[in-house]
Amino acid sequence: MEQVKVNKLLEEKSYHLELKILAGEDHLDQPITQIAVHKLGLVLAGISFQLEPGQIQIFGGTEHAYLESLSELERARTFDKLLSFEMPCLIITRGLEPPPELLRGLKRRGVALLGTPISTGEFIQRLTRLLEDHLSPNLSLHGVLMDVLGIGILMLGQSGIGKSETALDLIIRGHQLVADDIVQINRRGDYTLVGTGNEMIKFHMEVRGLGIINIKDLFGVSAIRERKQIEMVIELVEWDEGKEYDRLGLEDESYTVLGVEIPHLTIPVRPGRNLTTIIEVAARNQLLKMKGYYSARDFQRRLLQEIAGEYTDAARDEFE
Repeated sequence: MEQVKVNKLLEEKSYHLELKILAGEDHLDQPITQIAVHKLGLVLAGISFQLEPGQIQIFGGTEHAYLESLSELERARTFDKLLSFEMPCLIITRGLEPPPELLRGLKRRGVALLGTPISTGEFIQRLTRLLEDHLSPNLSLHGVLMDVLGIGILMLGQSGIGKSETALDLIIRGHQLVADDIVQINRRGDYTLVGTGNEMIKFHMEVRGLGIINIKDLFGVSAIRERKQIEMVIELVEWDEGKEYDRLGLEDESYTVLGVEIPHLTIPVRPGRNLTTIIEVAARNQLLKMKGYYSARDFQRRLLQEIAGEYTDAARDEFE
């Protein structure tokens, strides 16, 4: 099972969690295994259900106000119930001061207590992004990920076939680079794949004969994206004269990554073919398909109607 330690929440600065340790600094090695975080409201109100052991618990303004309304005996019972659950850590939002009973109980249980000045809703969004990046099913692929007209296109193909050169041409035309050479892919939910670049080589590109270039420095921040949902896979292959390639586009192919099927095109490469234009047109065509319009199928339908009409006319002439 994928997991991340509590101390990772304090180390990761790019998600802007603004966390600090309020108690339990010796217990930051507890594993977090659940992407979904849990807000404690229903538990404190006495509604009974089982919490996941590897799930972060959130204490916000609603919980604080509810505890303030309880008598001392009711507060004690509420904290006893809360502390009976296993949890990797508890996080207090909005810069609230932890109730003394809660602080003592967490220290006794050996559970880390963290605090943030961020509002509860905003903090949960930021924390969920971190947990998705670290706990979602993931893999790395050799390829290039581009944002072309809003479509996330993952270009695959053997080394040296021209993926980076094609990506560079797309960037010059105003499209955005997400990752070159190593594409890190995370699955979000059941049907969504999100790609990012490797931290070490992010926004760098290797072009044979030119060397390593920094796309962000050369073309500016408008030429890059931190991450993009992958909505199409385009595989570049060497042109094979003996192979028959799809010329109609009636059948949709798919490419499976982490159990998710993505629309897939195979583009043969040979001198004289403008791959950049082909990929731009593929992105435009995919946009039409996402809106329910399939050019090839529409052409086939009109062709069949024309043939059927000619057949009907011929039969009528013969009858007459």
